[in-house]
Amino acid sequence: QVQLVESGGGLVQPGGSLRLSCAASGSILRINVMGWYRQAPGKQRELVATITNAGSTNYADSVKGRFTIARDNAKKTVYLQMNSLKPEDTAVYYCNAGGLTPRLLDFLSWGQGTQVTVSS
Repeated sequence: QVQLVESGGGLVQPGGSLRLSCAASGSILRINVMGWYRQAPGKQRELVATITNAGSTNYADSVKGRFTIARDNAKKTVYLQMNSLKPEDTAVYYCNAGGLTPRLLDFLSWGQGTQVTVSS
């Protein structure tokens, strides 16, 4: 079983910054991809950014140039630096990780979510 614990959400004014963190723990041999998704009220969950264990990144068009995803493989942790935040970035942000357990079974886990609110 793999657990993901997020932290760093909160209330910020438009134009401000926040940094989200997500730490993975449990039966992990390798984490291939880690990412962040978000879900605003009344909307479907959407991709924000992903990063592979080799460091390749992918971003939603709406956050390119403002958000940066990074990971520390030794700490099994992924970060999301969010700058120039806009009210439309308000959502619950979920961490996601996929990889392999020591028994060579695939896993795909989600965190519990952390609220990000951008408002003046």
